[in-house]
Amino acid sequence: MYFRAPYTIYYPFEKGPISPRFRGEHALRRYPSGEERCIACKLCEAICPAQAITIEAEERIDGSRRTYKYDIDMTKCIYCGYCQESCPVDAIVETPNVEYSTATREELLYNKEKLLENGDKWEQELQYCIDADAPYR
Repeated sequence: MYFRAPYTIYYPFEKGPISPRFRGEHALRRYPSGEERCIACKLCEAICPAQAITIEAEERIDGSRRTYKYDIDMTKCIYCGYCQESCPVDAIVETPNVEYSTATREELLYNKEKLLENGDKWEQELQYCIDADAPYR
């Protein structure tokens, strides 16, 4: 009775397991060629129940659309995952990152550059999580 393992962990020195289906900080992904995945279909903006996503797009010379503004207000986000589920090209994803606290509210207003930076930083883990989640989609 006295010699069992403790139930607690000493965070942040020890970290518990995180499910591949965990929904944390948002990110925008790129193709392996470096091109942004987002095709400016605005499905994520339309489906967001908290109205946390704002997208503005422009048409390219070749006729395709690309976003020039992609903002997420993380203070409004409820982490439901609808944006990720609705994306036809897996551009917007929620990373396994749980450590993104900030000192100011402005740091929680993510722009396109911040989201792409998150995508580049977490790409390997994101691909693993997407592959692990595939049977449930």
